[in-house]
This record gives sequence, C-alpha cells and structure tokens, in this order.
Amino acid sequence: MGERTTGERERVLRTLARGGFVAPGAEADALLEASSEGVGPIEDLVARRLRGEPLAWITGWVRFCGLRVRVDRGVFVPRPHTEALARRAVELLPAAGIAVDLCTGSGAVGAVLGSARPRASVVATDLDLVAVACAQRNGVHALVGDLDGPLPLSLRERVDVLTAVVPYVPTEELHLLPSDVVANEPRLALDGGHRGTTVLVRAAEAAARWLRPGGTVLLELGGDQAGEVGTKLADLGLSEIRVHQDGDGRDRAIEARR
Repeated sequence: MGERTTGERERVLRTLARGGFVAPGAEADALLEASSEGVGPIEDLVARRLRGEPLAWITGWVRFCGLRVRVDRGVFVPRPHTEALARRAVELLPAAGIAVDLCTGSGAVGAVLGSARPRASVVATDLDLVAVACAQRNGVHALVGDLDGPLPLSLRERVDVLTAVVPYVPTEELHLLPSDVVANEPRLALDGGHRGTTVLVRAAEAAARWLRPGGTVLLELGGDQAGEVGTKLADLGLSEIRVHQDGDGRDRAIEARR
C-alpha cells in the first residue's frame, strides 16, 4: 500500500471512528475497495455511511460464509450470526436433495446451499419484489410470495431442509434496535409481531406441510422465543427439537425433524 493510500485509509478510519462505528478499520477498507471498484468517490461513500446507510448497500455486497453476496439497496442485510444456520443447513442437505428457504431476502442462505450442494434443488421465496430480484442476481431460484405460498405443489412432502430467517423482532421492541437499522432497513424484514413469533409460527406450520419424513426445519430466532416455537413444532408433530446458541450463549436458531 503506497503512502498516499495509507494516508487516505487513516483519514477515512479516523472519520468513521469519530462517527462511532465499532469496526472503523474494516469499514474503511470496505469503502475504499468499493471506491476503487467505481462505486463512487470515497468522500461520497463515507458521507452515506455517516448518515447511517448500511455498509452493504453502499458497497453492494457482503461476505457471507465465504461467498460474496450481492445486497441491493432496500434489501435486508444478511447478519454474520446467520452463517451458522446456513452451514448447518448445508450439513443436512443431501448432495442431490431439495431445500427451501423462506423469507430469503438477498438469497444469502440459498446461495450458500447452492454453492455447497450444486446438484441439489434450492427454491426460495420472499414477499418483497426487490429482494427476490436481488436473490435471483445471486443465482438463487427465488419466487415472489408469502412464505410457502409460491412453492410448486410438486415439492409437497419432499423437502429435505427448510430454512427461514423470518422477521422476529417483537413489535414492542423495534425501538430498541440501532437507530440506523430502524431508519434504513425494511420494517417488513424486522417486525415479527407480538413477542416476535407471529411469522415464526407460520414458518413452523409451513415446514410441517413441506418436509419429507426425516426432513429438517431450521428457524432463526432470538430472545426467549425458543420455548414457544419449540412447543409449536412439537404440536405439529415434529421431533428431535434442538436449540442452537451462539458463542455468548444466546439462542439463535431452532431445529426440528419431521
């Protein structure tokens, strides 16, 4: 890295640090890379970030499970903690199996499944037209519609793995999210209704309809939602219910087998 480039990075890093960003070095590198790729002048990109625009919308992509996943403006940004769910889904998906990803957003989980299991059939859905278009640009076979509504009937009771990163933030807790998230990211991808479990319950019901015997559902969740969702999965006849936690001991996903 030349002297001028090093000085520019330090300037951008200091600006982001003063703006309160927790990883100013990594963000500076991402913005400088995007600028070098022709996204825009670095001053403009830094200004957008300081206004709270998600970094992935500015650069146009995010690294997810080692893949460079496109994230268009207006599309929910995949979170690092979702990578564990995606990797677990890969473990469960047979080489030539069938996977369904509900509420796919940018298609990050579907893209990982398709990359790791190229002979498998991966179908995704999302309500948002912009998100579906983004997922398709990421190479995912994505359909527009509410949860399992657009799935072809030919997949009924044939799905090996069904994943869903649905909105699960309780409506009453949306105000607790970082202000830049509330101001920029789509509420449709965040608001999970009362207790945050409204869409989680519907996703569990979808899994019971589409999984083959022995198939597995993986639902991302948070807070204290695992108990309620686990009870619903059991009521639907699913078993081998397992809660996955992150490194800090927080519930992050629930798994169940039909």
